[in-house]
Amino acid sequence: MDFSQFARFSRVFRKNEIIFCEHEPGDTFYLIQSGRVKLLKNMGDQERTLDILQPPEIFGEMAILDNSPRTASAIAMEKMTALEFNSQNFEILMLGNPQIALKLLRLISKRIYDSKRRFMILSLPDPQAKVADVFLMLDETLTDVDKTSDSREFHTTIEDIAHWGGMSIVEARDVLNLLSDQNRIKIFSNRIEVKNIFDFNRFVTLRRNQILRAARTKSRNYL
Repeated sequence: MDFSQFARFSRVFRKNEIIFCEHEPGDTFYLIQSGRVKLLKNMGDQERTLDILQPPEIFGEMAILDNSPRTASAIAMEKMTALEFNSQNFEILMLGNPQIALKLLRLISKRIYDSKRRFMILSLPDPQAKVADVFLMLDETLTDVDKTSDSREFHTTIEDIAHWGGMSIVEARDVLNLLSDQNRIKIFSNRIEVKNIFDFNRFVTLRRNQILRAARTKSRNYL
């Protein structure tokens, strides 16, 4: 995607520079041209990594779409260059180049879905449920497999699972080893085989239902 005509909107961020903080107001979003960005969110008393983004991904888009406060903090992991759009120059982009605008809107749509899906994983209460939901998320992206089959094969690593689950590599490895001991997955050097993806779906659904019931009980007791 060629954004050379928008070079005047380019911003450069230093390594470890805070681009914006969670809960602060915002009226800009960014399209990464080089470098990586880490998105962080406070979950109770802990700060969790929501995602690590690289070109040509976008972040901060909700500020443009609904004027909402920042839902996460963004930090440059290294020297990073990005195009900075606000409501005014975004409108210029939309009107001046509809083809690029359409591609950008598709990026925004995917980014919103990915963010919501990652938050669903992080909201689960225990590491085993998080890992199971990571596999469900990966399964949602598969298009060339028989979805009626129980087994799935994912070309992913323990580091990837830890990243998507918002946990340490040691914690992710412990969960994966437990699932392997239970004969629910098989770990290879370059892939992980899930024996029954529907079993993971039932487990995650059960945990989410437990969270909902606990929240409703707490609400009734409060009233």
